[in-house]
Parts: sequence; structure tokens; C-alpha cells
Amino acid sequence: MDAAKPFRIGTRKSTMALAQTEEIARRLRARVPGILIEIVKFETTGDTDQTSKLLKHGGKGGAFVAQIRDAVRAGALEAAMHSLKDMPGNEDTPGLVIGATLSRDPPGDVLVLRPGLSLDGFLRARGKGFKIGTNAVRRAAYARRLFPGVEVIHFRGAADTRVRKLDSGERQRLPDGGEVGPADALIMARSGLERVGLASRASYEFPASDMLPAVGQGIVAVECAAHDFETRRILAAVDDADARACADAEREVLWVLNGHCNSPIAGFATIDGAALSLTASVLDETGGLFIEASREGPADRPRELGRAVALDLLAKGAADLIERSRPR
Repeated sequence: MDAAKPFRIGTRKSTMALAQTEEIARRLRARVPGILIEIVKFETTGDTDQTSKLLKHGGKGGAFVAQIRDAVRAGALEAAMHSLKDMPGNEDTPGLVIGATLSRDPPGDVLVLRPGLSLDGFLRARGKGFKIGTNAVRRAAYARRLFPGVEVIHFRGAADTRVRKLDSGERQRLPDGGEVGPADALIMARSGLERVGLASRASYEFPASDMLPAVGQGIVAVECAAHDFETRRILAAVDDADARACADAEREVLWVLNGHCNSPIAGFATIDGAALSLTASVLDETGGLFIEASREGPADRPRELGRAVALDLLAKGAADLIERSRPR
């Protein structure tokens, strides 16, 4: 690559997205001598519309990914930063590839409580009488499963924005002009809180046995044009093999299940030496119906493992749960 030409990485304007992109830049500078990096900021549809459910914009892919992908395809960027969990896994991305996956950040979900609320009191009540804010259908389904008495409310915003709204008692506007809230608690990704400097606000971390992470949660992906082999060579310098294997296994589950943006699907893979373990689940929106499957396989064949786990889920009735949650 021409040393005088900047290596342009597109990203959202949010605090967390910029922190993730700065981390990519830091690693590239450390491993690619002389590279000149330019971070290009985008205000995506999901950032400008803080009211609607993401389904209106085609899910997270349409809300947070599509505009930056278009810029890569047009040649305006060499690469694009995405949180892997925001990238649709059930559809082709013509002309694009994931050039690198960074080493995985903590993948779990945490409970964030409003100031003055006791964790013991919340857990003893099993959420009864409390409002939990989230926009993720997976987190909402698990919340209803774990805390049968809780009220789950639609809650939007970047990680730091959501915490600010929680602390100030701000109500969430709805697409129909109404409002809900304020929230008593939020369920958020631990990695997201850490990226915006709010890790201390995590009151409780859900074990994976209670709440499986979203597919790809905690993994930063760098996407580029499939034909741009020079960019692919550069990005390979920061690719983490373990994170890529886990991502491939988890995303294969989405591909086989053909899960849509309104499907409460979770998947989490871990590596131990040459062995890869994967657990995935499908829930209905109420959390009342729950299907889970686990397998272990060779770490160098992640997609085969993901396919096997997905087929196990289908054999247990996952297709019916997914179809029930499909937008009408």
C-alpha cells in the first residue's frame, strides 16, 4: 500500500464504536510499519433514530451496518469497523469479507441498576414490580425467563446514553408518540460498558448458563472489499485466530437457522487447545419456550460444529419458534 495514502476505516460516531475503531488503529500501527490511518465517522440510521425499534430499519444490519458497507463497496473506505453482533449472519454480503476479528472482549451480559436500587432487593423480588430496559429481543426473552415478574420496556441509545437516561429517570419515546419508563435497570453487554468507561456500573454479571451472549458479542470485526487483497493482507496482521473460529461457529448457527432480526437466538463458543465448544439457544419472545443445544468439535472446523448445533436445534423445534417471532 502507498505509505502516503491513508488507510481509511469507517465507523459509527458513538463513543463505543470510536473506542473500538481506535483499538483497531492502535493494533495496525503496532504491526504494520508506516501505516497512515484515517478514521471516517458515520451517523447511521440507527444513531439518528433513537425512537423506533430497529426492525423498522431492517434490524441492526440496516440500522448500523448498511451505510458503512456501501462506502466500502464504493471505494470510499478501505475497511469498516462493526461489532460482530450487529452484522446479519443469515444473509450473503456480496463483495465483502471479514478481513479481521480482534481478540474477544468479555462476552457476557450485565445488569445495570439505577442509583439507589438494591441488587438484593431486585433479585429477591425476581424483578417483580421493576422495569428492565433493552432493545435486544434476546435480552428481553431471557429477562422474562429469569425474572417472571419484570416488565421489559423498549430502551434505545448508545451504551453511555442508555446509562445516562437510566440515571436521570428519562422516559423512552416510542414510535407511536407514547412513552415508557423510566427504567429501573438495564441489561447491557459488559464489553460495551467497559469501552465507554462505565464498567463499575455493572451490578451483576449473568453467567452464560443463565443468559447466553448474542452471536459474536464481544468481537470487533473489520470488513473490507473481497477483491482488495492488499487490504486483506494488512488486516490479517491483527486477525485473532481463536476469535475467528468462535465467530465462524456461532455465525454458522444463524446461517442454518435463517434467524431474522426479531429472533431471540443466542450462541457462544469457547476454545480450549484444539477443541471448540459451542452452545446455542432459541427462545420465544416471552422466554417461556426455550431450546438449547451444545456440542464440541475440532477448533479447525468451526463451521461444521456450528452447523451440527443448528441442526440439533432444528430437530428440537427451533424453526417453529423462529417462525412465530417473524414480523408479520
